[in-house]
Amino acid sequence: MHIRRTLPSLALLAGLLADPALAAAPPATGLGQSWPNTTDVSTNPNWHVYVFARGSTRYIQINDAQGVVRGAFARTPYSLVGLPIGTDAGNLSTPDEPLPPPASRQSVQVYQGDGVQAFVAPQPDGTARLMLVSSDCKADPINCNKGSP
Repeated sequence: MHIRRTLPSLALLAGLLADPALAAAPPATGLGQSWPNTTDVSTNPNWHVYVFARGSTRYIQINDAQGVVRGAFARTPYSLVGLPIGTDAGNLSTPDEPLPPPASRQSVQVYQGDGVQAFVAPQPDGTARLMLVSSDCKADPINCNKGSP
């Protein structure tokens, strides 16, 4: 008898707990927009970071303070790659696609989640080196991307 009363309560509780998780799922549209209709998940107030998803791939877009799309990455179950999007699309570095060290190595973390961290290193010429590394990287992100000399 006690079980019959408990089961409906557990089902209701499970439903209530599931709804916020579904609402927090990253959107599948908006990649490439200056101000996409999704939550800014940046860890730095000077940058905007947006996460999108399609299937098992997460897309991490980094915009500057004015909303200019600087670049985006794709995090698949097997690799981290830069996407050909944004003003700094040629300046994206990952462990799977490392670049030589930039002129300025000073970087700030702008995102942490989904097993990765994203960093931005503003460069003297106005560009930015965008770096995506695994969450277990505790060193300079340039070194984690095998971009050190």
